[in-house]
Amino acid sequence: MLSEFRDVIFTTAWFGLMTMVWCGWAQESPARGWRVPLIVGSVAGVLLAAGFGVWTGLSWGMPTALEGRYATFGVVVAAEVLAAGVGALVLVRRGQSRWIAWWVAMVVAVHFLSLSGIFGGWVLTALAIVQVVGLAALVAPLRRTEAPTSRWVGPLMGVTIFAAALVLGVGALVGAA
Repeated sequence: MLSEFRDVIFTTAWFGLMTMVWCGWAQESPARGWRVPLIVGSVAGVLLAAGFGVWTGLSWGMPTALEGRYATFGVVVAAEVLAAGVGALVLVRRGQSRWIAWWVAMVVAVHFLSLSGIFGGWVLTALAIVQVVGLAALVAPLRRTEAPTSRWVGPLMGVTIFAAALVLGVGALVGAA
C-alpha cells in the first residue's frame, strides 16, 4: 500500500475520479456494446471518488508522504502535464490526433512509477507495469484501425485504475476497522 493512511484514501478518491475520466473519454467512439459498461464504470468511479473524497476531507490532518516533498511532487506532476500536452500538440500537428488518448495514457502510466517512488507501495508500481504493458500491446491493433485510440485505451485505463482504487480502498477500510 501507500506509506501514509491519508495518502491511501486520497489516492482511492482520485482514482475513482480518474476512472470516470477514462471511461468518459472512451465514449468518444465506443466499441459496439460498450456504452452501458462505460457509463457504469463512470458512475462507479464517481461514487468511489465521492465517498473517499469525503473521508479524505475528514482525515486531512493526518500525515502524508508528501511532507517535505511537495516540490518534488509538483515537479513530477508538472513534467507529466508538460509531456502530455507537448505530445498531444505534436500529434495534432502531424495529423495523428487519434493517438492522443494513447499518448496521454502512456505518460500517466509511466508517471505512476515516479509516484511509487514518492509514496511507496507496490500498488502504484504494479499499476504502472500493467498499464505500460497493456498500452504497448495495443499499438499493433490500433494501427490497423482509424478509430480514435480512446476506444480501447479508455477501458484499459479505467479498469486498471478502478482495480487499483479497489485494492487501496479495501486496504483503507480494513486498516480503519
